[in-house]
Amino acid sequence: MSNKLRAVITGVGGYVPEYVLTNKELETMVDTNDEWITTRTGIKERRILRGKDQGTSVMANKAVEQLIEKTNTNPEDIDLIICATTTPDMIFPATANLVGDHIGAKNAFGYDLQAACSGFLYALTTGAQFIASGTYKKVVVVGADKMSSIIDYQDRTTCIIFGDGAAAVMLEPTEEAYGVMDSVLQSDGSGAPYLHLKAGGSRRPATIESVTAREHFVYQEGATVFKYAVKHMSDVAAKIMQNNNLTSEDIKWLVPHQANRRIIDATANRMGVGEDRIMINIHKYGNTTSATIPLCLWDYESQLKKGDNLILAAFGGGFTWGATYLKWGYDAQ
Repeated sequence: MSNKLRAVITGVGGYVPEYVLTNKELETMVDTNDEWITTRTGIKERRILRGKDQGTSVMANKAVEQLIEKTNTNPEDIDLIICATTTPDMIFPATANLVGDHIGAKNAFGYDLQAACSGFLYALTTGAQFIASGTYKKVVVVGADKMSSIIDYQDRTTCIIFGDGAAAVMLEPTEEAYGVMDSVLQSDGSGAPYLHLKAGGSRRPATIESVTAREHFVYQEGATVFKYAVKHMSDVAAKIMQNNNLTSEDIKWLVPHQANRRIIDATANRMGVGEDRIMINIHKYGNTTSATIPLCLWDYESQLKKGDNLILAAFGGGFTWGATYLKWGYDAQ
């Protein structure tokens, strides 16, 4: 009998737009300042996708192009593309389908997955199941969001937090003990009132009134979301360690969703992981929602070694949250 199949990450691609929105520039737009933003969030700057008709797929395309080049993949060999996004180009077709068409993945099917900031973990876990079942051999998982498209740059509580970006990973099968080892994923719809987009869906389609009332932007009750995020993200990270008999010494890297530096630190403290083992890029990208975790993997790829234990943890609107235990599968070139 053959060993159990697992899904292992065999490559990472990423992309962030060129335009840098600094705290200094935000000072000219809303009543805020660099020190206030930095101490409360840890963010110094974020990237913004500018230009006419530039949707999330523009960034996802670039991330996936880089991924297939790095992994030397023929696009026609890709079986499935899952795109985690909260800001699709359009309500339909799926952004994943636009990406597939762009790269020439003629034999792949694709769909979008929406779980706010936990989207990449949900998509990674879903993609891993298709591999582990033996159904597919090459699955691309993308996390991409153009948060600037749904942010009110008159609202100083939200506009300082979010940025745009995309990153993607290739999942392939292995019989070795590497790859996606375990996930704990959760959600609780009673959190909806604290973090949501009021209009633009089927409940409240766009009207002149909804646009005038600025209801097509992210609404967040920051204090409540912060409290939930700290508790749930650290709980689930601790739970996955417990489930897999991992001590803090066993963890090479914590890869936390980049929402707020204080939430990241609280999760690391709970896990007993020192700052030298936390992937952090919130200072330069802000919160890119579905893209934060894969962008961390992209930024830190050169430091990763085969066999490294990674804990990925996220918390998002809805509420959604989760953690994934990943055993890294290769030494970066």
